Amino acid sequence: MSGNQTPDIRSLTREELDVFLSSVGEKRFRTKQVYDWLWKKGCRSFEEMTTLPLSLRNRLAEAFAFEVIQETGRQQSRDGTIKFGYRLHDGTIIESVLIPTGERTTACISSQAGCALGCIFCATATLGFYRNLTAAEMFDQVWKLSEASLEIHHISLSSIVLMGMGEPLFNYPQVKRAVDLITGEEGLRISPQRITLSTVGVPKVIRQLADDQLKTHLALSLHAATDTKRDRIIPFNKRYPLSDLIEALTYYHHKTGKRFTIEYLLLKEFNDTPEDARSFAEFCRNFPVKINLIEFNPVDGVEFQRSEMRRMKEFRDFLESRNLVVNIRQSRGKDIDAACGQLAGRTKDEGRET
Repeated sequence: MSGNQTPDIRSLTREELDVFLSSVGEKRFRTKQVYDWLWKKGCRSFEEMTTLPLSLRNRLAEAFAFEVIQETGRQQSRDGTIKFGYRLHDGTIIESVLIPTGERTTACISSQAGCALGCIFCATATLGFYRNLTAAEMFDQVWKLSEASLEIHHISLSSIVLMGMGEPLFNYPQVKRAVDLITGEEGLRISPQRITLSTVGVPKVIRQLADDQLKTHLALSLHAATDTKRDRIIPFNKRYPLSDLIEALTYYHHKTGKRFTIEYLLLKEFNDTPEDARSFAEFCRNFPVKINLIEFNPVDGVEFQRSEMRRMKEFRDFLESRNLVVNIRQSRGKDIDAACGQLAGRTKDEGRET
C-alpha cells in the first residue's frame, strides 16, 4: 500500500485484476494485456501500457498506485561485482548485488528490509527489521539486475539467489509469489532450477517448501553443527535447535528427492577446528548435501576473524575424506561491502552515501 492507501496494482492476483476489469465493463482479453505489461514487459507506469485505450489507462491510474523501486546508487568492486541501492516507495533502502563469474552472472536479491534474526556475524542484523518486501519489489530487483547484466556484460542473467537482506522463509508467501512471477509463463519464464532460496532454517516452512513442491534450490546457512556454538552466532537456533532442523530437512529430502546445499561460514578458532569438522560431517550424514565453505567478510563491531586458508583447506579435506562434496567459495565484492553478510544499506554513488 502507498501512503494514501491506494493499492499497488501489482499486489493484485490475475483473478483479482480480472474481477476489477470486469467490474468497470472491460472485456476479458484486457486482463491478459494488463498482466503481460506488468510481468512480461516489466512496465513501470500506466502510460507505458500503450496497447490499452487511454480511458482504461486513466481508470487504472485513478484506482491503483505503481510502487516501483528506484535505484539510488551503485558501487563496483575490483572483481567486477556491482552493489545496487534501491529506494522503496516508503523511503526504505535495500541492496542487491550483480556478480559476474566467467560467462555467467548471478543476481543476489533481498527478501526483507533489514532482518530480525540477529546473527552476530552479519551486518544486516545491525539494522534490525523494517518490513517484508512484496513480491513486486523482489521481481523489480530481478528485472533491474537482468537489465544491468545485459547492459554491462551483454549476457542474460544466469541465476538468482535470495541471499541478500532478510530471511526469505520469514516472508514465504511473498517469496513464493515472486518465484511464481519470475518463473511463470505469464512472467519472466526463468527456470526455477536457476533460483536458490537461502535460509538459516525455519523447520515449519522448510516442510511447507516440500509440500508445495517449490522447484527452486534450497541452501541452508548452518555455520555451526552443535547447538552450543550455533546458539552463540544464530540466536534463532535457541527456538529451533538442530534436532528440529534435521527432522525438517529429512522430510524435505524424502518429499522432494532433492539434494540441498549447506553453507558454512568459517570463523577463526571458533568453528574451524578438527572437532568442528567431525561434528559437521556427522550432521551431514542425515541427508545428501553439497557443501560450500565460506570466507568470513569483515563487519564493523564483530569480534570474529576469517579462518586462515590453510585451516579452510584442512577442514575441506577432512569433509572430503568422509565422501562429502565440498567447495571453498570465494567471496565477491567484499571491498564494497557487497559480500555475504555485509549488506547494510550503505551503497555509495559518486562518493555520497545513500
